[in-house]
Amino acid sequence: MVLRDHPITAGDEDSGVRLRAAVGRLARRLRETKAGSGLTPTQISVLFTIARHGPLSLTELAEREALNPTMLSRVLGNLCESGLARRTTDTADRRVALAEATATGRRLRERIQRERSVALAAHLAQLGSGDRQSIIDAIPALETLAERLR
Repeated sequence: MVLRDHPITAGDEDSGVRLRAAVGRLARRLRETKAGSGLTPTQISVLFTIARHGPLSLTELAEREALNPTMLSRVLGNLCESGLARRTTDTADRRVALAEATATGRRLRERIQRERSVALAAHLAQLGSGDRQSIIDAIPALETLAERLR
């Protein structure tokens, strides 16, 4: 495989596998919060997206979340029943349904994010100073990588 005229070496591929596995484990372990314990990972993801970028049309939300319309309808319905989101109609085009987070949904997103950040900071603090500094130094490169993966 070649990306921008740079051959991918076996070492690069191994590093990619290890990085993906580590990021996946971190994401799964940070997902478990008291604040969001009643929601599925998909519901949390949809809530975060509409709280951050909403109101969004259901088509745009489905694309951002990579969900089929039936699954999105089910997930959004559960969030609406829980009082965390609401469906509205676009005033410019009454045929377009929009999804947005309620104030309760935005507050829950903030609590979940705060809980995850505190948990991660506590575990970072338990690492040796060298490992902690290596992770901190890697953050800009990880942010760049995340943007390139879009």
